[in-house]
Amino acid sequence: MAAAGDGGPSEGTGEGGRGDGCRKVYLFDRREKESELGDRVVQVGERSDYAGFRASVCQTLGISPEEKFVITTTSRKEITCDNFALHLRYYLLIAEETVKDGVTLYLLQSVGQLLLTATKERIEFLPHYDTLVKSGMYEYYASEGQNPLPFALAELIDNSLSATSRNTGIRRIQIKLHFDETQGKPAVAVIDNGRGMTSKQLNNWAVYRLSKFTRQGDFESDHSGYVRPVPVPRSLNSDISYFGVGGKQAVFFVGQSARMISKPADSQDVHELVLSKEDFEKKEKNKESIYSGYIRNRKPSDSVHITNDDERFLHCLISEEKEKDSFTAVVITGVQSEHIQYLKNYFHLWTRQLAHIYHYYIHGPKGNEKHTSKEAGPFNNIDIEISMFEKGKAPKIVNLREIQDDMQTLYINTATDSFEFKAHVEGDGVVEGIIRYHPFLYDRETYPDDPCFPSKLKDEDDDDDGFILEKAARGKRPIFECFWNGRLIPYTSVEEFDWCTPPKKRGLAPIECYNRISGALFTNDRFQVSTNKLTFMDLELKLKDKNTLFTRILNGQEQRMKIDREFALWLKDCHEKYDKQIKFTLFKGIITRSDLPSKKQGPWATYSAIEWDGKIYKAGQLVKTVKTLPLYYGSIEKFFLYGDHDGEVYATGGEVQIAMEPRALYDETRIVPIAKLDRTVAEKAVKKYVEDEMARLPDRLSVTWPEGDELLPNEIRPAGTPIGALRIEILNKKGEAMQKLPGTSHGGSKKLLVELKVILHSSSGNKEIISHISQHGGKWPYWFKKMENIQKLGNYTLKLQVVLNESNADTYAGRPLPSKAIKFSVKEGKPEKFSFGLLDLPFRVGVPFNIPLEFQDEFGHTSQLINDIQPVLEASGLSLQYEEITKGPNCVIRGVTAKGPVNSCQGKNFNLKVILPGFKEDSQILKIRLLPGPPYRLKVKPDSEILVIENGTAFPFQVEVLDESDNITAQPKLIVHCKFLGAPNLPLYTVDCSSSGTSILSGSAIQVQNIKKDQTLKAKIEIPSCKDVAPVEKTIKLLPSSHVARLQIFSVEGQKAIQIKHQDEVNWIAGDVMHNLIFQMYDEGEREIHVTSALAEKIKVNWTPEINKEHLLQGLLPDVQVPTSVKDMRYCQVSFQDDHVSLESAFTVRPLPDEPKHLKCELKGGKTIQMGQELQGEIVIIVTDQYGNQIQAFSPSSLSALGIAGVGLDSSQLKTTFQENTQSISVRGIKFIPGPPGNKDLCFTWREFSDFIRVQLISGPPAKLLLIDWPELKDSIPVINGRELQNPLIVQLCDQWDNPAPVPQVKINVIKANNLKLTSSNQQHKTDERGRANLGVFSVYAPRGEHTMQVKAIYNKNTIEGPIIKLMILPDPEKPIRLNVKYDKDTLFLAGGTFTDFMITVISEDDCIIKNINPARISMKMWKHSNNGNRPPANAEIFSCNKVKDNDKEDGCFYFRDKAIPNKVGLYCIQFGFMMDKAHILNSEQIIVDVQPNQPVKLVPKIQPATPAVSNVHSVANRTLVKDLHLIITDDFNNQTGIDLVGTVIATIKGSNEEDTDTPLFIGKVRTLEFPFVNGFTEITSLVLAENSPGKDSTEYFIIFEPQLPALSRTLESYILPFMFSDDVKKQQQMLAFAKQKDELSQSIEMYRSVFETSKQLIDEMKCQVEVAKLKEAQLRNELIANSIDIPTTQQMPHIEALLKKKLLEQEELKKRPRRSCTLPNYTKSCGNVLGKIAHLAQIEDDRAAMVISWHLASDMDCVVTLTTDAARRIYDETQGRQQVLPLDSIYKKNLPDWKRPLPHFRNGRPYFKPVGDPVFARDLLTFPDNVEQCETVFGMLLGDTIILDNLDAANHYRKEVVKITHCPTLLTRDGDRIRSNGKFGGLQNKAPPMDKLRGMVFGAPVPRQCLVLGEQIDLLQQYRSALDKLNSLTKDLNNELEYLQSPEMKKKKQELDEREKTLKLVEQQLGMTPTRKCNDSLCHPTKVEMTDCPVPSKRMRREVTRQNRTVTKTNV
Repeated sequence: MAAAGDGGPSEGTGEGGRGDGCRKVYLFDRREKESELGDRVVQVGERSDYAGFRASVCQTLGISPEEKFVITTTSRKEITCDNFALHLRYYLLIAEETVKDGVTLYLLQSVGQLLLTATKERIEFLPHYDTLVKSGMYEYYASEGQNPLPFALAELIDNSLSATSRNTGIRRIQIKLHFDETQGKPAVAVIDNGRGMTSKQLNNWAVYRLSKFTRQGDFESDHSGYVRPVPVPRSLNSDISYFGVGGKQAVFFVGQSARMISKPADSQDVHELVLSKEDFEKKEKNKESIYSGYIRNRKPSDSVHITNDDERFLHCLISEEKEKDSFTAVVITGVQSEHIQYLKNYFHLWTRQLAHIYHYYIHGPKGNEKHTSKEAGPFNNIDIEISMFEKGKAPKIVNLREIQDDMQTLYINTATDSFEFKAHVEGDGVVEGIIRYHPFLYDRETYPDDPCFPSKLKDEDDDDDGFILEKAARGKRPIFECFWNGRLIPYTSVEEFDWCTPPKKRGLAPIECYNRISGALFTNDRFQVSTNKLTFMDLELKLKDKNTLFTRILNGQEQRMKIDREFALWLKDCHEKYDKQIKFTLFKGIITRSDLPSKKQGPWATYSAIEWDGKIYKAGQLVKTVKTLPLYYGSIEKFFLYGDHDGEVYATGGEVQIAMEPRALYDETRIVPIAKLDRTVAEKAVKKYVEDEMARLPDRLSVTWPEGDELLPNEIRPAGTPIGALRIEILNKKGEAMQKLPGTSHGGSKKLLVELKVILHSSSGNKEIISHISQHGGKWPYWFKKMENIQKLGNYTLKLQVVLNESNADTYAGRPLPSKAIKFSVKEGKPEKFSFGLLDLPFRVGVPFNIPLEFQDEFGHTSQLINDIQPVLEASGLSLQYEEITKGPNCVIRGVTAKGPVNSCQGKNFNLKVILPGFKEDSQILKIRLLPGPPYRLKVKPDSEILVIENGTAFPFQVEVLDESDNITAQPKLIVHCKFLGAPNLPLYTVDCSSSGTSILSGSAIQVQNIKKDQTLKAKIEIPSCKDVAPVEKTIKLLPSSHVARLQIFSVEGQKAIQIKHQDEVNWIAGDVMHNLIFQMYDEGEREIHVTSALAEKIKVNWTPEINKEHLLQGLLPDVQVPTSVKDMRYCQVSFQDDHVSLESAFTVRPLPDEPKHLKCELKGGKTIQMGQELQGEIVIIVTDQYGNQIQAFSPSSLSALGIAGVGLDSSQLKTTFQENTQSISVRGIKFIPGPPGNKDLCFTWREFSDFIRVQLISGPPAKLLLIDWPELKDSIPVINGRELQNPLIVQLCDQWDNPAPVPQVKINVIKANNLKLTSSNQQHKTDERGRANLGVFSVYAPRGEHTMQVKAIYNKNTIEGPIIKLMILPDPEKPIRLNVKYDKDTLFLAGGTFTDFMITVISEDDCIIKNINPARISMKMWKHSNNGNRPPANAEIFSCNKVKDNDKEDGCFYFRDKAIPNKVGLYCIQFGFMMDKAHILNSEQIIVDVQPNQPVKLVPKIQPATPAVSNVHSVANRTLVKDLHLIITDDFNNQTGIDLVGTVIATIKGSNEEDTDTPLFIGKVRTLEFPFVNGFTEITSLVLAENSPGKDSTEYFIIFEPQLPALSRTLESYILPFMFSDDVKKQQQMLAFAKQKDELSQSIEMYRSVFETSKQLIDEMKCQVEVAKLKEAQLRNELIANSIDIPTTQQMPHIEALLKKKLLEQEELKKRPRRSCTLPNYTKSCGNVLGKIAHLAQIEDDRAAMVISWHLASDMDCVVTLTTDAARRIYDETQGRQQVLPLDSIYKKNLPDWKRPLPHFRNGRPYFKPVGDPVFARDLLTFPDNVEQCETVFGMLLGDTIILDNLDAANHYRKEVVKITHCPTLLTRDGDRIRSNGKFGGLQNKAPPMDKLRGMVFGAPVPRQCLVLGEQIDLLQQYRSALDKLNSLTKDLNNELEYLQSPEMKKKKQELDEREKTLKLVEQQLGMTPTRKCNDSLCHPTKVEMTDCPVPSKRMRREVTRQNRTVTKTNV
């Protein structure tokens, strides 16, 4: 098996991996449902038998050997003793190719057992080697301007058609598009009911390029060959799944993953394979084997393995498997998003395309004919259904059979007749064809339009003259669509065949009939198509081969006849039967029309009448036109028909000249197409129109609103309400619409326009906001588009006014033209957004409040709420409710109640979100601060009901006033009382909780007089002002007290202490410190208590966390820091608390402003100022103290003391104002003088105070366009035509002061002339955030010379013009534009001679000769000149150019020498071609040569007469030898010549024996007759024997016609005519019959001999070619051996292909390796005399050497080298002298170094000393890719003898030794040092920088040497492959030819030749002729003078002649 040896062992399974020859077999035990899920590995020895294998299985699985089971393959083939060795051997042999991980087997109870659980079968699907062999074909989905997705789906349908080809019933194919997100992600499924695939076949499917010809079957079908299907009509054989490529390409084009599910008919298992891009990438990342995987084998409807929600739809699909005997499903997931949109949006389009592709598979061989039955049959049993499922939509389901608008259906049903034919090409190729005729009906063509190829035949708007050009029905579309095996190949079409192309001269049918045909070609698979089935590879070439035989099909029978004649007759018949055209009668003459363009001015035939559709139209008849603007009424003057016609003629159309009526009003004529005559109008109607025409004047306007949104008078409309599109008609008094004023004397101004204006009425005056003018469009009336931009509130007027064209006058003839005004008002629209009004503060928990709402429409106008709405209130942590929302002008959400914790009396901030459903902006956030609610209950601490206190002490209660949400609340006058009951004179405790909501409720001590024991008191705590708050009662147990009873605070000022009472407010300077605060404590008897450490611990203050304990012991309190802001008040509290009493004393400190200290400025508004504009906001100035507290220091008089200063400040507009209410100064009118943008500081001073404010000055509005990084605009920029500009075009918006204006989204346009074409690499045409637009790098295409372009911007409807860029377009020196042909034009071209020498040069755009062209790309074609066109025919002779001789001209000239002149006279075309690439050929002008006859040679008859048989009787008819014999003189090639010769022709009768004197005599008893030879011929009307002439009976005589031409010095060959003579009439009749038989036999023998002679010549030539090919093959083989490449003697082609693949991969890897390159831009080569910059001319392999040499030549690297000084000067001028140049013709070459000179340390061939550091000339390290000789000159001059060594020490040593014997040149080191030739080194100037510092100015590295070696080897291998292929092909052809010579057919022909020669001898004997007579056949039977199309028979033609001669049969001869 050859496949096993091609690839070598694969990883893990090769020889090295197996060691002892064992193989792995993977075994699944599926006998029981509980069997293990995984597989088991069984080792099988190389020589094991079935018994050993079974034992290994039992041992591995732990099965008893006696247990019964079967072992099967995955295809359910049982393995037995008989086939075990075969199966094992098969799998082992192909394991390296297809089953890399071993074979998978089942262990089952029986062969037919169902799989109880699924299995995984290991597979590999390495691509087939055809991937390389056929890699030259198109890659998939080549663009043809169509979306390729339908063609990808067609690939999957192809597979299904092939799979169902054996179905006996309906062949069902379903395409399901799952786009329902609820069922998973989008997917495409293609399902068929075909034969399905086994696991092996599924594995084969996965192998790329495993075509049906190389595909391997399963066990039972190993190496099963491909069987071609039997021929069927239209080749509908379903054999279209072909290459092993399309299905895989299609699924991965559509999506990212493919799931193949298949079940063959005879299998119990379903096989499932998944291929996904994600899996491939994962394997590649993990370095796993990419082309390997698993096939899941399972039972039908088992979907347990589908666990991904993205594939939920698969459960339903898999559940349908139970109902199917066999099927295949292709499920594609990961569908590309653009494909999904296309499949959804263009469902009808792509299903129509599929119906077109499979039209004949769906409808049968005859197609979708309307009137034929649609019963299912063998050719229309295919059911292709497409369904699309989308979420929330009904499924779209379409059957392709139901589609009635695919192109083939349209072609079939619009045709009236068809012409069927068949084409037979070489080999077995058969093409069925059909041509259909689509007739012309009255005024239109019925040829259907193709949306993919629009014919543009629809009516177009005519100009005022009404002149249109006739268009062909088919347009530019080709005739034939091409079908391969019944399915459409979409990208291939055939334009036409020679026999159905329009003739040059008028034929049987008019020319336009040839454009009314469509056709289709149906081929079998003998024609190659691309692997994607988009294009044919060779169809048109084969069909247009001259050997292709076309036959017509009539009634299903093939008939051989002249196809061109049959087609012409059929077309003529269709034209006469079906076309309904116009008949032109009463011919008047031919004229030229000056009113038309020059190309269409003539000739025009004129007629006075036509007959059209049964009606006659004559001159003078009143008519009316249709489809013209305006409609014309008038009388016919004449009819025009383009062309040189004479008399009556039919045509599809013409033109008619109409005199406008009434002539008094319209003094002019109109010419319109005849098709625009109204055939339905009555002449009375035209007369009535003429009568009413004078009264036609515009009277009023009719306004309608076709699209709604009508504007009513005085209507009040909401803002933004569109005014609908207006349809305006100008009506005359009769109510008729009009567009022009009557009459044509006004010219262009006669047209009427309608002007629309919308005027806004305001207090400041009327403002015109909209103004448009509409003209009548011909097919549409006056029309104004919908107006949607009326948004401002106010009163409006819409005015419509009729005006005249051009003048815009609103009056005509002294009267106003019609107008109409509509007044209306605009009010606010419906509310779309809202905001909050002023709210009533504060907000408290549980207290209802209102939220006022203010509404605006979408334009910001205040609006009102009209409709009911339910607001939604949300706030985190709050419970919200509301009562209602009011409507009207004052909308309020009433009764909003909020409940929830707020944490403190000061409240808590909440974001209250208000949502109004239905609004465009439906939500707003209201930031509120929610305070606690009103008091709800009291919380008193301590919590116990009975309290024990000492007498004389006050009991402090901690009181908290809570709201209903338990928040501490406070409100004014919130005083809590505590009443003590139970004893007289008890104190009343009160505390004010108004500020904090909580406090210590205390009072005077509870003093009960004379207390002796414990006494119980009642304490009632309540809020008198809040009756709803329940009081709290406590029981007091009073004990006598000895503790502190009172606490007081004092402020000591000097010697005086001032008491600060509880809750006092103390005023103090802000930021100051309150010192000397003391406190005192007293007991019940008002005695001061000494502060002890224990008491000090219990004293707390709230203004500082740390208290000095020593100070407390002294009665001192900590100092109080007063707040710095007057807005902040400090609450200070001193408390004492022990276990018995709680005392506190508190006061509040209020800060007062300090002395003035600062001036403070605040900017209200934006901080940016646009240049030239004022600051939008204002600056407010106040005076503050040192802490920023405002001090009222300003007065109106303070303005004069205010100073304002700033750099660039414009003080002219400054305004300062004193604001009395805020005690501040306001400053406005800040403006700066234009300058650079940036931050600006403003300084404000008042008295001794100052402050600064910083604002940002930005650029002004855009006013200019500047170019960024662009050369000087003064001079033109040179650019080669077709190349790119060097810099991208970047434009910057700037203001009028050249500051960049960062305005985005400004559109940029490039203005240029039409002849300047620019293509940009970037499509950005709008500015970015910086105001900059990068238009990319432009490619320029323009004529040579200077051109200009300009960039412009449109900003706020104003145009900003940019600079004008001048481009100097230079010709491309490398672009060929023409071929220059030189030859001797005065020479004569004689037939059979040789042409003069032709010298060909290829000229570029700069008129220079292009050199270095491969001569194989130059060719010469020659063919017979034809009147049908100058295109070279397919059989044109092709010549190659000759080799260049030593004396030939310079390089670039190609010579064609000694080319043979054709043998036949006539005009011939010669054309030279240059193959620019595979698709384009540059042809020279055609040279017409007149081939003249060669020298006269012989006299021959123009028509060969039959052999006469005469007698000497009385009857003249029996004595007549010849009648009407024309004799001419020809050359050696039977060309007639001697036209100018004059002489005689002497006729003499002679016998076969020269001594015989008894010969017959001519009439008159003479032996000779003379006939004049004039004008190149002799005419002999009759030649008669004399009556009773002598002569021997039954004897052959000869008439010798001898020319006597005095002007010729040479003797011409005479013409000899044999005849039979007898003296009896009866015998004469017999001889006449024998003579006729003899002539026929001679002719047939000559034909047979010609066949054998041609075959012999062909075989000799083919043998010679085989020998030449063998020599070439041997030569190349020897070269391969010399390059260490050995080619085996067998299997050569696979070996060569594998070698080529390996070498190409190696070469590609070498090329991809990164290498050093020069990044310095090269100079554009504007002509061939420019070599380029020095940095690009050479390459250096060594990096260190490249670095130092590049640095050494740094100043020259940018220099441009030219061949001539003129070229250098041109570059100098183009760059204004900025570019340094070096012309080679200015270099003194005698001083250049000798490149072969040895290094200087060599003396007389020997080294003077032994150098170190590897010295070498620097120039020797350079390699030159091109122009080696010129580069050696350049670098020889630049480098001279510079030497490079390893390091500085080596260089110094070298120089020190060299100078002893000679001069030492400059030395460079690979470390980057330089020693100059004068010995100087060191310093920065002699040290090379690192490579990265050279900025890319470094010589590049050459391609690796190994890459070049590989390139040579690849080239040799490719040459050897071509030579071997040619040798094999030639050998095969030779063997075929030799076999054919020995074939029974040829033997039969040889036998027939022998029989005819024998018969001829017998006939000659009966005639009395001597068989052994030597007669020159060329004299006896001269060839008729013929002219052929091919001048010189080529080898190919000789082979074709041989094949044609093989068809000679008895009938032919």
